[in-house]
Amino acid sequence: MDTSKLFSLDGKVALVTGGSRGIGKMIAEGYLAQGATVYISSRKADVCDAVANELGPNCISLPQDVSTVDGCKALAAAFADAQPKLDILVNNAGAAWGMPFEEFSEQGWDKVMDLNLKSPFFLVQALHDSLKAGSSASQPAKVINITSIDGQRLNPWETYSYQASKSALIYLTKRMAARLVSDHINVTSIAPGAFPSEMNRAARDHAAEVASGIPSGRIGVAEDMAGAAIYLASRAGDYVVGDTITVDGGLVHASVGSSIDA
Repeated sequence: MDTSKLFSLDGKVALVTGGSRGIGKMIAEGYLAQGATVYISSRKADVCDAVANELGPNCISLPQDVSTVDGCKALAAAFADAQPKLDILVNNAGAAWGMPFEEFSEQGWDKVMDLNLKSPFFLVQALHDSLKAGSSASQPAKVINITSIDGQRLNPWETYSYQASKSALIYLTKRMAARLVSDHINVTSIAPGAFPSEMNRAARDHAAEVASGIPSGRIGVAEDMAGAAIYLASRAGDYVVGDTITVDGGLVHASVGSSIDA
């Protein structure tokens, strides 16, 4: 068995939405280090362009707002104009919204559901031909949805639409996987825990406090996220279909909880 190229992404082309910051940028950097050509997309063109320039010549900016179906179609068309095939799609763009139950707004519901749940489906639909173009039984294309441990367990905050959207995306991952595996497209998801980002400001600004509640005793770093994403995108993860990999230092699956003595 030759494992020297098991995690290589040489010659692969990836598209990472929300790739200009946070978890998306961590994944983009990891893919670049493994030899992939990486397109990053985000809503703010100037930021997207600057980050692509920072990450080097194999990183290309493709800015687009994917919060609407038209935006998903526009990104797919722009990508198809640039590349004949897509090997790896990472659906990372997302939003969160917190508000007390009594005040929770329709805007906070729709914004999060549209970007976190609706857009991944319609972007895959729009990129279906690009994903099929280079895929085969021996080299399947990959779709990796970035979900969250907040779709697996309750958090203490009133983020109703966020938790609902991430839980739904975990199940949508399974359903899309069941349909697309026959096209040699493997759909999986990564459920991150505490990683420092604009969306997770608690992990970013209060790392020590957040780490105290994590079994591993620390928050996630870029290599933790890149490692999981490289595994699923590479030959190493070719036989993983429909599953969600939880990357959270043990919070969901290795935390014993508490009890109260009578």
